[in-house]
Amino acid sequence: MAERRMFAKSIIDSDAFLSMPLSAQALYFHLNMRADDDGFVSNPRKIQRMICCADDDLKLLIAKRYILVFESGVIVIKHWKIHNLIRNDRYKPTLYEEEKSALFQKKDGAYTDHKLPEKVSGMSLGIPNGNQMDPQVRLGKVRLGKDSIDSTPDTPATANLNYDDYRNAFISACPSLPAPAKSNRWNGARKKGIRDKHMTVEQMREVFDRVEKSDFLSGRSGKWQGCSIDWILKPANWQKIVEGNYDNRGQTKSEHKPAYDLDEYEKMTEVPPND
Repeated sequence: MAERRMFAKSIIDSDAFLSMPLSAQALYFHLNMRADDDGFVSNPRKIQRMICCADDDLKLLIAKRYILVFESGVIVIKHWKIHNLIRNDRYKPTLYEEEKSALFQKKDGAYTDHKLPEKVSGMSLGIPNGNQMDPQVRLGKVRLGKDSIDSTPDTPATANLNYDDYRNAFISACPSLPAPAKSNRWNGARKKGIRDKHMTVEQMREVFDRVEKSDFLSGRSGKWQGCSIDWILKPANWQKIVEGNYDNRGQTKSEHKPAYDLDEYEKMTEVPPND
């Protein structure tokens, strides 16, 4: 495995990356430095603990899809081939062929665990020579489908996902919020909101727990009563939740206050009356 790694400014200078806490950015750099030549890391939690980052930093990288997670616990750097161009004569294949077989590669070189609409055949599957980027290409023998790794708890597919498990997790974690109807009455947007998070029930329950602990989101502060499972699942709201923007501040209950100034919050965020 190579000792040197590169980083593309197009990724690390983006607003999305720079808006993350410095601890999450540091964890991303450390994961990249310890990845194999295909961008896979077998011990992300060990690295997280080693550099004293919080669980939320790892979860944020997952939520923002800077890393993709497999049921085995192995992760892959999504933009690995945008960052690194390793010549074939220096390239050492990953040991995690099963995980690699579940991935696809976009035209820009980024990995994805979603099935791509455009089928490309007859292309090289290896690391590019020189400065050429691989085209959009299937990386293994197994396409993502109903029975592939995309149906595992960490990367759930529509067909196999038990939405009632997520519903029950929400109801038990957030008793202060309205209980959603049974999943057979859910619309496509709500199901997509669950599916796109690529989280197990327990991982998502931790986020729901965070919502319930927030005096603002739970409605205990009396400032706003509009929080719901649909509001939580919206990408912009979800990101603010996992980044701690709605966490209580202060040491005692009387000192608790949401991170946002409520007047500014009302100006910045649209809250549909029935959402």
